[in-house]
Amino acid sequence: MNEIGLKADNASIADLGLANVDMAYWNLYPSELVEDCVMLNQGNLTDTGALAIDTGEFTGRSPKDKFVVYDENTKDSVWWGDVNNRFEADKFELLYNRMRAYLSGKEVWVRDAYAAADPTYRINIRVVNEYPSHNLFAYNLFLRPTLEEIRTFKHDWTIINAPGFKADPTIDGTRQHNFAIINFTKKLILIGGTGYTGEIKKSIFAVLNYILPHEKKVLSMHCSANIGKDGDTAIFFGLSGTGKTTLSADPNRKLIGDDEHGWSDNGVFNFEGGCYAKCVDLTQEKEPQIFNAIKFGSLLENIEYYDGTTTVDYSNISKTENTRVSYPANYIENAVTPAVGDIPKNIFFLTCDAFGVLPPISKLTTGQAMYHFISGYTAKVAGTEMGITEPTTTFSACFGKAFLPLHPTKYAELLGEKLKKHKVNVWLLNTGWVGGSYGVGSRIKLSYTRALITAALSGELEKGEFGVTPYFGLQFPRAVKDVPTEILEPQNAWKDKEAFKAKAQNLAGQFLKNFEQYASAANEEILAAAPKVQVTA
Repeated sequence: MNEIGLKADNASIADLGLANVDMAYWNLYPSELVEDCVMLNQGNLTDTGALAIDTGEFTGRSPKDKFVVYDENTKDSVWWGDVNNRFEADKFELLYNRMRAYLSGKEVWVRDAYAAADPTYRINIRVVNEYPSHNLFAYNLFLRPTLEEIRTFKHDWTIINAPGFKADPTIDGTRQHNFAIINFTKKLILIGGTGYTGEIKKSIFAVLNYILPHEKKVLSMHCSANIGKDGDTAIFFGLSGTGKTTLSADPNRKLIGDDEHGWSDNGVFNFEGGCYAKCVDLTQEKEPQIFNAIKFGSLLENIEYYDGTTTVDYSNISKTENTRVSYPANYIENAVTPAVGDIPKNIFFLTCDAFGVLPPISKLTTGQAMYHFISGYTAKVAGTEMGITEPTTTFSACFGKAFLPLHPTKYAELLGEKLKKHKVNVWLLNTGWVGGSYGVGSRIKLSYTRALITAALSGELEKGEFGVTPYFGLQFPRAVKDVPTEILEPQNAWKDKEAFKAKAQNLAGQFLKNFEQYASAANEEILAAAPKVQVTA
């Protein structure tokens, strides 16, 4: 066994139970990892210098194959069910031994990194990768220690990532050959059978989603965050398609991060050291920051080229709609270093309401904020059949249900405590339809949405008069600069008032049905904020 590269004093791959690997490359520079990947025919360079790879069978996460080890430390704290699948401790040991045997005689790439930009909550991570491209991903996405820090580095958590190792469900206790398993007691994560790099990033997000709220009373959040010229911090929650990345990428504000953050008594801090952006239909005009970040050191996944070139065709989704790029945060010009901000003054819950029921913007009470946080609502257009289109509802608890080791009410109650303590404004921002549902009304213009955000951030929105919507009881402004007054009150924007009433009652009913799974653990303040299907005239 040989080991090369910069590593901590007395550190050894044998410490991880991998004494029989052929070669361990420690903390290589991105240029070295790119070279290794190309030499091994595992990727190639695009015309911008970015490295492009294919992740193989899996081009996205596999939630049904994500497990948590069930033991004395987790049995009463983890939210067991379809999000956190139970994995037996003895099976974990057997699988770990089989992975170590698989890596015997192979080359591996080792990365020392950390998560959480606030030193108080930092966790040190040691990542062992079968492929150099995945080690580059870890370099891009996690925070990078200095050379001096690496020399004295002591890891808290270990990730062993072997895409080529396929589990045998009859032996290993997995559902199928791919898996991502977190062992909170051993502080060890095993990922195998899948080449999708996002499993590495999200495994640590799940770890922080457990440790910070459960042990530190710090709220972990699936959100983007930025800072204004006056130092005011804003947070944006939202599911895919709601505009979270677009609206947080404001040229007049500095970016803290685009995906994962914590909120402590000190303020907001990014968990990550990079970005993992979607590439479908990417253009320099629409997303200049992301487009310009795709250069040497960036890692593209599952893209296609224009014929006869190495120029990426971002509209080509023949492999997957989930084409991705990872890059360090400093590839974004206005990124904040270190990635921390003050206590937020404004929080935005983004929803693309294709039913046209919710106001373009509304101010939430603390109870409503907790309720809508647990609900995590948006709507998507299902498609066209015989000329008829119907939107469908999507709910994801805390705007990131797949990554929650604890029950959603735990996060919501912690949010409520912080909102009351710091008197933070929470806004529900509808980036979807007004004047009717999809096919009848129209989607609100981006310029109007930006004007609403600007008014909220400046404090002007709070100064005006508010009305209250039926069914959901949401406070909406009656006038906002540069936004047509007629679209601010949803029912007035509809020509067919009876149609609005029916659609609003239907959506309220879907909220109530979805919330049934959380109601038994919710407090009275949260339950009281639920919408009403029947409204007294």
